[in-house]
Amino acid sequence: MGELVKYIAMNLVDKPEEVKVEVKEGENSTIIELTVAPDDMGKVIGKQGRIAKAIRTVVKAASVKENKKYVVEIV
Repeated sequence: MGELVKYIAMNLVDKPEEVKVEVKEGENSTIIELTVAPDDMGKVIGKQGRIAKAIRTVVKAASVKENKKYVVEIV
């Protein structure tokens, strides 16, 4: 799932080499931390958080197959 988030983020930003994704396993859910360059933060979040919400929606839809809960955090 981390690779999916990384792929989406790398196609949104100007500096794809600075995109980092960390996957942390929790008790009830898996946390995916997305880190991008400070200049690209607005592109990943989008106006009123629309892009971030769309990324979370895609991850939620993809997680149905795995029957796990994923949380996407933009750091």
